[in-house]
Amino acid sequence: MTMTRIGTWGAIAGSVAVAVAPLGHRIGLLPLGLAFALVALGFLVLVVGALLLVVAAVRRRIPPGTERLTYGALAAAVIVSLFPLSALLSGGGAPPIHDITTDTENPPAFVAAVALNAPGRTEYEGEAVAEQQRAAYPDIAPVTLTVAPDAAFDRALATVERMGWDILDSDAAGGRLEATDRTFWFGFSDDVVVRITDTGDGGSRVDVRSLSRVGVGDLGANANRVRELLAALAE
Repeated sequence: MTMTRIGTWGAIAGSVAVAVAPLGHRIGLLPLGLAFALVALGFLVLVVGALLLVVAAVRRRIPPGTERLTYGALAAAVIVSLFPLSALLSGGGAPPIHDITTDTENPPAFVAAVALNAPGRTEYEGEAVAEQQRAAYPDIAPVTLTVAPDAAFDRALATVERMGWDILDSDAAGGRLEATDRTFWFGFSDDVVVRITDTGDGGSRVDVRSLSRVGVGDLGANANRVRELLAALAE
């Protein structure tokens, strides 16, 4: 089998594995461990295949009549590889934590999301997590709005709905809002709780907490989600 043929089918097979495995997990066909293994193996195969195709192209060893398939496979490998690469590059320096909050001393408590998580998952782990968060994300802090708590709650609810998150619970009187967001690639469900308190001067303090239902580290996904919500509320 020629270098071009090996590279072409390696790039195609690897691209399919990387693209399909997360979808298989999203729809419940593949367990998480198997999906991760397929992505890792597929990524390795597509990289090797792409490199073989580049070498073949440089050496002008692509057989006549196979150019379209060869370069199509190479393009697919490059495009598909952007998903795992972007995730690794954006979250490569993230600490191995999965619970981010604007208030590490008195984090907002989950209520509706408790039943959707493993036992004890929604309990905040304390200073061990807080210390890592402060070191990695020193900008994560509550936001103060110059509107009364009821208006702040309405703004938070409208913002969460606009972002497309699923509302789990909406307690205007208690100033608590819970929702679930899903990650793009694997479709992981992450839960969010928003707590709104009166500052005593006509304004409101908004605290947010974002928690992954599975895994140890989150590659920075929860911190980014908290930042996104707070920025939208402060506009």
